[in-house]
Amino acid sequence: MKFLIDAQLPRRFCDWLALAGHDALHTLDLPMGNRTTDAEIIEFADGQDRIVVTKDDDFVQSHLVHGQPRRLLLVATGNISNRELEILMNKNLLNITTALDTSHYVEVGREKLVCHG
Repeated sequence: MKFLIDAQLPRRFCDWLALAGHDALHTLDLPMGNRTTDAEIIEFADGQDRIVVTKDDDFVQSHLVHGQPRRLLLVATGNISNRELEILMNKNLLNITTALDTSHYVEVGREKLVCHG
């Protein structure tokens, strides 16, 4: 799978995904870096069939109202250390990718994984 990691998440998130065999970029890898607008992130992600990984509810609202980005992974953990996030992702990555095979919007929390349409 191909992912685009949003600014609120650590760049090393890409490394975690790459170790599992996925293609991952961070917004820091884009020409405007973390100053890239949400609209530009969506255009880039949809153009490359990437899943936007974010903590930002603005992407959720855009996905629900406009269907953009086409594919979305919301990290709904609240404040969490990078180490806790890494453990959570490693523990749930197979379930997350399986869910993303059939759902366009998946939400991962500390205790649950929710698939939305």
